[in-house]
Parts: sequence; structure tokens; C-alpha cells
Amino acid sequence: MNIPNQTGFSREQKNYLEGFFSGVAQRAGSSFLGETADGRITNNAGESVTGNKLEEVYGVPIEDLCKEEKIKHEEHGLDVFDKIWEHAEQDKFPEGGDVFRWKFHGLFYVKPAQDSLMLRCRIAGCALLAHQMEGLAEIAEKWGGQYAHVTTRGNFQIREIMPKDSMKVLLHLADLGLTSKGSGADNLRNVTASPTAGFDPNEVYDVLPLARNMHTYILNTREMYDLPRKFNISFDGGGSISVCADTNDIGFLAVRVGEGHGVDPGVYFRVQLCGITGHRQFASDCGLLLRPDECVPVAAAMVRVFVEHGCRTNRKKARLKYLIDDWGVEKFLEETQKKLAFTMGCLPFDECEPRFEIVRHGYLGVHPQKQKGLNYIGVVVPVGFLTPEQMRGLAKISRRYGTGDIRLTVWQNVILPHISDADLETVKGEIKALQLEYTANFVTGGLVACTGNRGCRFSSADTKGHAMKISERLSGEISLDQPINIHLTGCPNSCAQHYIGDIGLVATPVKRDGESVEGYNMVIGGGVDNEQGIARELHNGIPGDELPDVIEYMLERYMAGRERGESFLEFVRRHDIEALKTLFFNHATV
Repeated sequence: MNIPNQTGFSREQKNYLEGFFSGVAQRAGSSFLGETADGRITNNAGESVTGNKLEEVYGVPIEDLCKEEKIKHEEHGLDVFDKIWEHAEQDKFPEGGDVFRWKFHGLFYVKPAQDSLMLRCRIAGCALLAHQMEGLAEIAEKWGGQYAHVTTRGNFQIREIMPKDSMKVLLHLADLGLTSKGSGADNLRNVTASPTAGFDPNEVYDVLPLARNMHTYILNTREMYDLPRKFNISFDGGGSISVCADTNDIGFLAVRVGEGHGVDPGVYFRVQLCGITGHRQFASDCGLLLRPDECVPVAAAMVRVFVEHGCRTNRKKARLKYLIDDWGVEKFLEETQKKLAFTMGCLPFDECEPRFEIVRHGYLGVHPQKQKGLNYIGVVVPVGFLTPEQMRGLAKISRRYGTGDIRLTVWQNVILPHISDADLETVKGEIKALQLEYTANFVTGGLVACTGNRGCRFSSADTKGHAMKISERLSGEISLDQPINIHLTGCPNSCAQHYIGDIGLVATPVKRDGESVEGYNMVIGGGVDNEQGIARELHNGIPGDELPDVIEYMLERYMAGRERGESFLEFVRRHDIEALKTLFFNHATV
């Protein structure tokens, strides 16, 4: 196969693509290898089911499949790489089912919000290197919209990419040692890990290698791309910084077990299942106790059970939660055990040592590492927005004063580790020179917002814009002495996880003076980890431009009425909803 010369690709890129498509053609023409319908390998290609349409997908008749399952059945998302190249050659956006399939390669056609593509990366364990940050800055600058977003899964999104540049972006990403494969659609999303893994003084176990092993297994196992719905996995090292593991389908938590509990004392992992906060549910402990080397195999086995038995007829019932609701945890663990060559251990959770206390907003500011004389600095990235210049600047700092290691957080901020005591003041100055801060008031540090309607067709409001207005108002008007988390999400899909915020806001159109304006419904009193709780519905129909006034008033009332040292979360949980409505909304603002 010859690649046309009008691609704009380098000679090396053309050679790569010619080799790729040559391999595809050779495999398609193979005459000595096939596979039977029951999965056995045969030396007779005539017996192969390849290229033929099976009558069922994991036991579900084709006619019963939901729309997305039919799209995948007609052509698998991993098999459209050649189409992406063809569309790049023609500067053409995907159409029909290909819009869904493109997401298997991390490319999202986001019209009508933006008539362009969005790239979502995978950053295994939320850890990347300086040259990768610089490379992502180059993608944003050359082929994107001159900005990038840190996401709530500790990775990057780059927007405003045109189809003609999509292959250049994917190839450049590969050159950086990064990928976007499987970052969207019905796939295992970015595997998260404690952002201070390896240097948190209080961690039980360095979970970054586990997250990277899980990431590598996913990338190299085709069955991991046959899920009925998206799936999230997280590894928590048990230290002082949260990764919100209990919001994941599978969350692994490092714990210590002492003498006298029927197992060898040491470090183990608990397994939490079925976190899906958009459906108002946290992951809960399932009773398992695993050695560190057992975590990735158990996760792989659980995902395989989900692949084989998850719902493929109703998208609203296709997450892991609904399979376990139907089966019960015991049956799910039994099916998982069948796929393992070792026996999973069990131990009551209360026989493990309590985890170290989580520090709210402990991912920001200057903190000593467990390595003597070294520190990590958490950088405030307002609602996750970075320019290419800021990205290059952060990469330069990490390389010059650290080891080139950079961490992203699920709170949309950046951590620069391994900074020596002697360099702290210099690094602080260089961060400020980038128009960024290493300290935050107690509002901006926990302000989280999804993309909003600037770039997402599902969103009903400009969440990032409204979040910045809240930040501007509260930074100058009110002084809190404890951290607060405010989450703004544009739709019920809950990408910003509004149900876990002290104050959660989900966008909805609001009528004002007979006209529809951007607005929000408010929930209150959510939290994760040791503060776990789903926020309660408080007030509906707040116009977006009135949020700064509303929230300022709420915080003033809290400060005036709290008990000594009481946090906002403690305060609102102490009151019933009717009392909070009276306290916070007995004025004419809304």
C-alpha cells in the first residue's frame, strides 16, 4: 500500500504508516490461521469467524443490542486507524458510528460546542516526564487551541484539533511515549494513582508501579476493549493525599495488617467496588485482602467478568454497579475467582490498621517528602487550564530543579516533586513568573469544573467560566480558615463529580424574566474517603451569574453560625435540609 505524498508527514511517518497498513493487509490475506466460533485456534482459515458477523455478542442476540453495541459489532473501534488516516488526508470529520469509534483512539468530535476534535490522553498513574509535558504543549500550540486542560482523572485534554492534523497528533503522542488509545467510549479510562506516590512520607505503599502495570496490560490486551461501558480503576497508597479511589469501579487501597489476624503481617490491599458518584454511590469494601502482586491480576479478572456478563442492551444499566446489584458481591467474587490461578484472600476491614489521615488540599503548597532534604510543590491550576507557555515553564522547572518528574491530580492541579530545600525560594519565584500560584486560598484550591459548554455538547452552562467568577469574588471578599471544595459539572454525567463537593453544582437551564439562562441546581455536604458522603439536594434554579453572590452569602452565614473550629462540611451535615434552606436562601438573591 502506498501512502499519497500530500500528507504533510515526514518520511519516517510515511514509512511507519506503510508498514502498519502492509501488516494489516498481510494479516487479512493469511491462509494458515483461523479461529473457530468457540475461540479455538485452527490452521484452516476457512473455519475462521474473522470477518463474519456472529449472531450474538457475549450471549446477547444482535437485534437486542443497544445502539453503541451495534456500532462496535459492525466495526470495532480499534480497527478504524486506517479510516482516521483517510479522514486526515481529506480533512474530514467522522460521521455516524465513526464518531463513537474515533473515541477508541482518544479523538472526540465535539460539535456543536466546537466544530473540531478533542484529544484525551492517557497518563498512567497521573505521572509524566518533563519532555512529555513539553510535547503536549507543542500539540496544543501547533495543532490545538493554544491551551490544555488537566482533567479529573489526572490526565490531559487538548481541544480545537482539525481532522487534517489528527494523525500528526497521534504520531507525535506516540513519539513522546504516550497514547490516547482507549481513553474514551466503552473502555478502561486513565488508571489513576496517588499523585504523591513514591515520595509521600505517610504512604503505606508506592502504587505508581501498579498503576503503570495495569495501564500496560490494558494497552496490550484486546479483550480490555470489549467492555459494555466505561470503567475506572484507581490505586491509593494509603498516604495523606486523596486520589478519590472510592469513586471508581475498582479502587485498591494499601493497608497494613499487624500480628494475630491469621495472615502474615505486612502490607496488603483492600478492594472497593462499584463507585459511580453520578449515580450517588461510592465504592464499598468487598472483603478481599490482596498482596500487592495480586492486584493487577485480580483487576484483570474482574474486568473480564464484566466483559462477559455486563449489560449490553441498556446503556443506563451497563456499569459494573448494575451487574453486582443483580448478582450480589458474593457471586461476582466467585466468578472472578474462576479466572484466577491463585486464591484471593479475605479479612474483615476492621482488622486492618486505620489509614493515615487525609489532608484536604494537601496536594497544594510546599510539603516535605520522605526523601530527606526534598520537597514537593503543589501548583494551583485554576479549573485545570494551562497555556503551552505555562506547560513548558513547569517542565523546565521540574527538569532544572527536580528530576523531570511531574504529577497531575484528580483535583485538576499539578505537583512538582523532588525540589531541594536550597531551591525552594527560587522555584516559588519561577512558578509565580508563570502567572501560577503554589499557595491558594481555601476556595480556589478545591474548585473543580468540567469542560462546560465551551467544549462539550452535553453541558448546559459555561462551568469553567462560572467557576472562575466564583474564584474571583471569593478570593477578595471572604477569608476562610479551612478548605472547601466546590464542584461545577455541566450535565448529569457528573464529570466534575458534583455529589462529592462541599457545594456541588450541576448545570440546568433556568428561567429568568421569561427567558432561559444558564443556571445550576445545588447539592451540599458531599465528601470522599474519610469524609465520604453523597451531597444532598439543597436548591434548584440558580442563575449562573448569581452564583458568586449566592455562595459568598452562604459562606458568610456559615462563618457567623458555626461552632468553634467547625468545617463547612461539619456545619452543613449538622443541619437538616430545611434548616439550611432557611439559613442560606432567606434573602432576595435567588
